[in-house]
Amino acid sequence: MASSFTVVTECSAHAAAMFDISLDIDAHIDSMSQSGERAINGVTSGKIGLGQTVTWRARHFGIWFTMTSKITALDHPHRFVDEQVRGPFRSFHHEHIFEDTDTGCRMTDTITLASPVFGSLAERLILVPYVRRLIHIRNATLLREAYGAASAKNGR
Repeated sequence: MASSFTVVTECSAHAAAMFDISLDIDAHIDSMSQSGERAINGVTSGKIGLGQTVTWRARHFGIWFTMTSKITALDHPHRFVDEQVRGPFRSFHHEHIFEDTDTGCRMTDTITLASPVFGSLAERLILVPYVRRLIHIRNATLLREAYGAASAKNGR
């Protein structure tokens, strides 16, 4: 059995800008600095694209994990999907949706994951809250980077 959850983030940047920064490996590394996450294989810097993979190495729960993700769907600037092809989860599917709004855009992250051990109990009590927190941290960092890039572009 897998567990799913959704995180919706409103921002004043345009959907295309948030889409692009969400595919940026360097921005992701910045957002996961608390876990020492780094890209060690595949696309390790810059923007990742359809069919490409990245292998991440990070410490979570005090243990070092390695996970390879692949971009399995991409419709610029509206939607992309990354999925674990090798790693600690029984399965991990992350759909990113970007919609322009009157005040900027709405980013919707829907994650479906399956625990490698302890089943749905571990998913509901440990993994879902932990990964949800990581997505909130990641999105806050991406927003800061997008706003910083927009300010630099506007000469501020």
